[in-house]
Amino acid sequence: MERWFRSLKAECLDRMIFFGRKSLENAVREYVEHYHAERNHQGLGNELIEPVDDLDSVAGRIECRERFGSMLKYYHRRAA
Repeated sequence: MERWFRSLKAECLDRMIFFGRKSLENAVREYVEHYHAERNHQGLGNELIEPVDDLDSVAGRIECRERFGSMLKYYHRRAA
């Protein structure tokens, strides 16, 4: 848990100014979605925790998903 909180703080919370509880909750919710579905994990062999099936394509254009105005980015290849 300590490592997860350190990642949350370094990759998200330390870069933002929050104006109330809702903005903090939204930031944590978005980060959790990014952490589980878009962020590679070294402890899991650089695999995603919850991979999306359509992202294994070797053909197609590379696209970028952004969260929090480009703070969190995820690159994937679009299915051909």
